Amino acid sequence: MTPLTEADREQLRREADDLTQGYLRSLPIEHFMESTAQSTQRKITVESFDLIAAARPDIQCFSELLVLYPRPGRRKNTGRVVPDNMVVVHPRSIEADGNYDLREQPTLPLLVIEYVSKHSQRKDNDENYDLYEKEVRVPYYLLYYPDNDELTLFRLTGTRYASVAPNEAGRLDIPELEVEVGLLDGWARYWFRGELLPLPAEWKAEMDAVRAELAGERSARQAAEARADAAEAEIARLRALLAERGA
Repeated sequence: MTPLTEADREQLRREADDLTQGYLRSLPIEHFMESTAQSTQRKITVESFDLIAAARPDIQCFSELLVLYPRPGRRKNTGRVVPDNMVVVHPRSIEADGNYDLREQPTLPLLVIEYVSKHSQRKDNDENYDLYEKEVRVPYYLLYYPDNDELTLFRLTGTRYASVAPNEAGRLDIPELEVEVGLLDGWARYWFRGELLPLPAEWKAEMDAVRAELAGERSARQAAEARADAAEAEIARLRALLAERGA
């Protein structure tokens, strides 16, 4: 493949910007109406991958980013699809403002995630499945239906997606990310290197419990020190009293 010149890149950026603006103008109002379950799950995913990125900065998570990809020989030679969340693995920080153009970006998404709710049908998920499998060829596709606790992970095997079976822990494994995903308390949750990733509210509750325990230990230590000081004072008083009597 011939390397892109800077002029080629600038042309691609202009085309991508035009496609992005055209796509935004074409969206119906329903596209922006997300159910509470969908938005909650997206928040869980983003918060979890923020923690992962602290240990693995090459793992980068994006939300609602327009993916542009080449479609050679098609009337519309640039395809478009928008996953709810998308995970890219690359050693350098990905610059993607408004779109992720595969003609210019250094790598494919490794994982795309979509949340489907009967209360907010924002996308054609059957169509997206075909796009991810046959055109973009994303290695992993995670599909979650929060209304009925249905979580499925597909892995690209050859030319087709195959569903990933749960591991011994009952979770779905994505080894390239050192991540497992499974259902917990009605939500799709993430484990990194075998450990459940806490959400901010859980982390705060844990920290509050630790602080309360430390405060209790500090109070107990202060009380013990006060009792020791009182005992020493009493011993000193008794010694003084005995000394007076002996005199």
